[in-house]
Amino acid sequence: MFLAIDSVLSLPHASAMPLPTLRSSGDLLADRRYEYARAAFDEKDFEAAADLARQVLDLVPRFAAAHALLGRAEAERGKHEEAVGALRQALVIDPDDALGVRLDLARIGALTPGEAITEGYVQALFDDYAPKFERHLTEVLGYCGPELIVDALDRICTELARPFSFASALDLGCGTGLMAKALKGSYATIEGVDLSAKMLENARKSQLYDGLHQGHLTDFLASRREGEADLVVAADVFIYLAALDPVFSQVHRVLKGGGLFVFTVQTHAGEGVILGQDSRYAHGRAEIEDFAEAAGFAIRLFEAASIREDRGQPVPGFLAILER
Repeated sequence: MFLAIDSVLSLPHASAMPLPTLRSSGDLLADRRYEYARAAFDEKDFEAAADLARQVLDLVPRFAAAHALLGRAEAERGKHEEAVGALRQALVIDPDDALGVRLDLARIGALTPGEAITEGYVQALFDDYAPKFERHLTEVLGYCGPELIVDALDRICTELARPFSFASALDLGCGTGLMAKALKGSYATIEGVDLSAKMLENARKSQLYDGLHQGHLTDFLASRREGEADLVVAADVFIYLAALDPVFSQVHRVLKGGGLFVFTVQTHAGEGVILGQDSRYAHGRAEIEDFAEAAGFAIRLFEAASIREDRGQPVPGFLAILER
């Protein structure tokens, strides 16, 4: 599998997605100085940001956020060795990488792109994002994934002369429950999985799910019975996964014969998977088709679809429906 990093990356975490809120260092003076450092960084005064970050670390040597900021500032100044050292120190202190430091290391060539996004980062990101998730998606990013998926499923069910109804559905990366809301009335039971406990709290409030599970979607699928589901949905979740072949294999296992797997992916013009400038993975069409064939699926729909915007521009992607 070809894996590359987008060569036009510039600012760290250039994305419409907010970063996780940082914990306090425990020292009020250090916290204040850290905010000055962040402000200097935002104003592109990277020398001042690096100097202020070092002052923070003089006060609180094991403050991971200050190491991360120092590394990002040094990277912007072209000081590769210093940047790598500071970023790796942040990882030593925060190995779960709630700060997304691995993304920075991948950008400067110190990690492979496939190692850039971790469960810890995604969990921290969405725990912080949960209170404003739906409003941000719809009002800022123009998110329309669930609606496009429902329309596509309706079309394919009509084409296959089968009812648009499913006895058992699984929602991968369910978030706050937008997919269950869009599909309401078309399933008898639905269960969801997500890394973020706070997103699951919001999904629980919808009272639509028969079961909600916290964890990685591949582990969740591996725990399910063979042939138990009629429908598996993955809406805008594969942007955080470099390797999709294990997911396709597990989905095929848990689906009944004739069951449908519907998902969206972000894409790019080349082959394989890249880590784009928006800190998300984009997959090539040929790779997706290869995974589908290798897992044993029949492709019933594969069409271009933009389900959200990034900085006001439609994000290129695909919507696919596979049949077991």
